Amino acid sequence: MSELSRYREFAQNSAAWPFEEARKLVARLAKSGKKSVLFETGYGPSGLPHIGTFGEVARTSMVRRAFEVLTGGEIPTRLVAFSDDMDGLRKVPDNVPNKDLLAKAIGLPLTKVPDPFGTHESFGAHNNARLKAFLDAFGFEYEFLSSTECYRSGMFDKTLLLMLERYDAVQAIMLPSLRAERASTYSPFLPIHPETGIVMQVPVEEIKLDAGAIVWRDPDTGKAYETPVTGGHTKLQWKPDWAMRWVALDVDYEMAGKDLIDSVKLSGEIAKALGGTPPEGFNYELFLDENGQKISKSKGNGLTIDEWLDYASPESLALFMYHKPREAKRLHFDVIPRAVDDYLSFLDGFTRQDEKSRLANPVWHIHGGLPPAPERIGNAEGQAGTQISFALLLNLVAVANAEDKEVLWGFLQRYAPGASPETHPRLDKLVGYAIRYFQDFVKPKKTYRAADEVERGALEALDAALTRLPPDAAPEAVQEAVYDVARAVPRYQDFNAKGATSQRPGVSNAWFAALYQILLGEERGPRFGSFAAIYGLDNTRKLIRDALNGALIENHERFLEKRA
Repeated sequence: MSELSRYREFAQNSAAWPFEEARKLVARLAKSGKKSVLFETGYGPSGLPHIGTFGEVARTSMVRRAFEVLTGGEIPTRLVAFSDDMDGLRKVPDNVPNKDLLAKAIGLPLTKVPDPFGTHESFGAHNNARLKAFLDAFGFEYEFLSSTECYRSGMFDKTLLLMLERYDAVQAIMLPSLRAERASTYSPFLPIHPETGIVMQVPVEEIKLDAGAIVWRDPDTGKAYETPVTGGHTKLQWKPDWAMRWVALDVDYEMAGKDLIDSVKLSGEIAKALGGTPPEGFNYELFLDENGQKISKSKGNGLTIDEWLDYASPESLALFMYHKPREAKRLHFDVIPRAVDDYLSFLDGFTRQDEKSRLANPVWHIHGGLPPAPERIGNAEGQAGTQISFALLLNLVAVANAEDKEVLWGFLQRYAPGASPETHPRLDKLVGYAIRYFQDFVKPKKTYRAADEVERGALEALDAALTRLPPDAAPEAVQEAVYDVARAVPRYQDFNAKGATSQRPGVSNAWFAALYQILLGEERGPRFGSFAAIYGLDNTRKLIRDALNGALIENHERFLEKRA
C-alpha cells in the first residue's frame, strides 16, 4: 500500500463511487469495532460464469481497493467468491452435452449431479472450476468458498441452530412475501432426502430444538423423517440462506442487481432477526440489449463476456462496468469501440493528472491505483508520440483492406519505425481486435457517398496541400493543412469558433463529416491528421482520388453483393 498512501488524504472526499461505498464501510467499522472487512460476491453454478459475474467481482474489487486506500491498508480485507453449489438442479441447461445424464439428476445438489462434460466429479465442481479459472484469468484477488463444503464442515452449524431457534421470526418475515399457496407449505429449511439425496421442498411438521432437527414427510411415500439441520443434512431456501451466510461469515459488503432489491431487504430483516447486521452494498442496474430489453441468458440476447473479449480488452469491459453502475446500460457490440477508446483516453490523461484528479479517473479503479503507462508511438526522435485509437485502426483496416496484423503493422512501423509487437504488446492486441471487429461489424455497415461540387473542390485542394508536406510530416502538421484547406471554403468557415477572426475563421464540423462520409464511409472517424500521417500521405492522396472517381463506392457495392 506504500505506493498508494499518497492518495489517502484526497480519498476522504473523492466523489468517485467506489470511495463513496468505501466510506460507508469505514463508518460501519467505527460503529462495530471490527478489525477486518469481508467482501462477498455470489455465484450460482448451475451455469457458466457470465458478464454479470465479471461486473460484480470487478466492482466489488474496486470498492475493496478504495477502502484499503482510505484506511492506509491498516485494516485487513478479504473477498470471498461464494458458490451456491448445494442448490438442487432445477432444469437441464441448454448449453451442455449429455443432457440425458442431467435429466436423471433433477433435484440433486449440484455437487451430486454428474458432470456432463466428464472432467470433474460433479456438475457443481465443473462449474466451480470454471469460475475460479475465470476469476484467475482476470487477476482478481479472492478466496473461494463452496456452499456444500461450508454446510458439511459445520461452518454454518451455529447459525443454522440459531435460525431453528428463531424459526417463527424468520417465517414472520418470509410468509407475507409469498403467494398464499406457497406460504402454506413454506419452510426456510430444505432437508436433503436421506435415501434419494434430493433437496426436498416440503413443509416442516415439527421443530425439535433440543435435537436441533426438523420433522418432515416424503410426499410420495408418506414416510416421516427427522433430519438434523446441521452437518449438511439440510440447506436453506435462498433468501434465508443469504441472510444466514451474512451472519455466519460476518459479511460486511455485498452488492446485488436491482432485480434483487426486495430480496436484499428480506434477507437483511432475517439477518437482523438472527442478531446480525446486514452488509453494506448497493443495487446496480441491469444490462439491456440493443433494443432496450433486459438481457436474459435464456433468451440469448445481449453480449456475452467471451464475445466482448473477442473484440476488446478486459480493461475496456472493466471501464464499461465502472461507469454509472446505478444506471441501466445497453450492452451490445456497438458499445465496444467507444469503451476501448474511452479507456485509452483515460489512460493517456492519467499521466498528466495530480493525485486528487487521478482518483476520479476510472483507470485508477480499474487497475487498483496502479495503471500501466500508455503505449504511445511517434515518427520522430524526441517526439512525445500518441496512442493509437481503436477508431483510427478500424479506418486503417478499412482503407488498407487488411485481414492480418502484419499489414496493419506495416503502416504503423512506416510511421514509427521503432514500434513493434514486442515493444507495444497492448497495441498489438488492439490491432487484432480491430481487424476482427471491422470484418464482423463495420465493413457491412459502411455507406460511402459521392462528393458534391463544393466537396470535390475542397478534396482536390486537400490533395494538393498534402503534396506540399514532407512524407514524414507529423500528425499536427497534417491536421493544420486539413484546417487550412477548409478555412478557404465558405461552407466550412465558422466565425463563432473560439479564437476565430475574419482573416482566420474556424472550421465547422461539416468539413470533417464530409471527409469521413466520402473517404471512410462513416459518420464519424479519428483525428484526420493522425490517420493520414500513419496511413501515409501518398496513400491518403490515392484515397481522395479513389473517392472522387467513384472507386470507393463501386468497390463497396461489389463487397455487399458478394455478401448477399
